[in-house]
Amino acid sequence: MIVRDRSSWLATLFMVRGSTLSQTWPRLLAVTAWSTGITYLHWREPDGLHLDLTITPFSLIGLALGIFLGFRNNTSYDRFWEGRKLWGRVVNASRTLTRQILTLIGDAEDGSQSYRTTAHEHLSSDSRVHAIHKRCTYRVIAYVHALRLHLRDQEDVSELEPLLDWAEVEALKGELNRPIALLQRLGAEFREAWDEGLLHPMHLPVLEGSLTELAGVQGGCERIKATPIPFSYNLLLHRIVAVYCFCLPLGLVDVVNLYTPVVVLLVSYAFFGLDAVGDEIENPFGLDKNDLPLSAITRMIEVNLRQRLGETELPALKTPIDYVLE
Repeated sequence: MIVRDRSSWLATLFMVRGSTLSQTWPRLLAVTAWSTGITYLHWREPDGLHLDLTITPFSLIGLALGIFLGFRNNTSYDRFWEGRKLWGRVVNASRTLTRQILTLIGDAEDGSQSYRTTAHEHLSSDSRVHAIHKRCTYRVIAYVHALRLHLRDQEDVSELEPLLDWAEVEALKGELNRPIALLQRLGAEFREAWDEGLLHPMHLPVLEGSLTELAGVQGGCERIKATPIPFSYNLLLHRIVAVYCFCLPLGLVDVVNLYTPVVVLLVSYAFFGLDAVGDEIENPFGLDKNDLPLSAITRMIEVNLRQRLGETELPALKTPIDYVLE
């Protein structure tokens, strides 16, 4: 995601980083060169290049094309914003689940009698409870990192090695959906805590509800990733934009003469730019410069949850590099 301090209108006007020029400049250069050639031929042989084209059809097509591009971009932004809201729920659910782990898992006593067994049978040391807290919290952290890797189609699980046992990391390598596998293991951990008398029977559904929330949010992210805007719609728009921009000088050259390349450049910048913006934000979980900063979000979650464990040696929060926050 592009992150910049608030700038003046004039400074923003001339910014290049973060704009669509990096994707569209070859197309703009080709269209400008083409329109320059058409203008030159018309200037040399005005009668020989007369095609009897007027600006009217281009005005009508341009209006319709602008509406279609606006609709597609609105759809792409809706996907982007829904992805951000879903990751906001990931932040909230992971914090809530960690709080529940730290406050609900422990010796489940009620006076001298436990909820499931006698107090003598289920008493465990503070170190045992702390180990469960740390293991479960680290698994929540591993889940959010695994979800980011899953949505970005990144197979490297080395980032999970400091958070999980070696055997669990090795087992994850064979999983098609690693985040769901981690939720499954968390659920099993909660069941084991209940079996050992470390979790009240009424608290187990509470923890299960948080796991269900995370699974539901993940399903929403996977729906966005696996269901792009129909290819035929994008293909049609790309073709219409290209044909319109390359044919535009033929309709303008009789009207604006030597200014044709300038007008075509401005119009093409608008249409090619809108087309590129829609493509870039259609999948908000990717690695484009304007995609969601999932690495920064997951690092923030990790720092927050490890602080709940009382840890002080924490990784640094992600900061923008060349105005790009990943």
